[in-house]
Amino acid sequence: MMLAVNAQAYSFEAGNVRHEHEWKVWQDVKLPDDRLILPGVVSHATNVVEHPELVAERIVRFAKLVGRERVIASTDCGLGGRVHPQIAWAKLEALVEGAARATHQLWGRSA
Repeated sequence: MMLAVNAQAYSFEAGNVRHEHEWKVWQDVKLPDDRLILPGVVSHATNVVEHPELVAERIVRFAKLVGRERVIASTDCGLGGRVHPQIAWAKLEALVEGAARATHQLWGRSA
C-alpha cells in the first residue's frame, strides 16, 4: 500500500519493537528503482539507547534487501518531546556510530 504513494522516499518505523519485524516485507516486495527508504533504526518509543552495533545491523539488513545506495537511516518519528533531550542526543549519537559501522560493512570504508 505504501508504494502506491507517489514519493521519492518512504519513511517508516523499524526500530520500535512493535514494528521491527516488518522488515521482512522487503523480502517479497520490490522497491521501485527510483525510490528510497528511510527506515527508523532508533526508536522514539523507549528511553533505552540502542547500541550502535544494533543500529548497524538494522541498516545492513535493509541495505541487503533493497540495495545499499537506497537506504537512508533515520529515527522512528521525531524524538523531541518524546524522550528527554539527553536521551535523544544519545540516540542520535548511536545512529551516527551505527551508520558509520554499516558504511564500513557495506562499502568497505569509513563514513
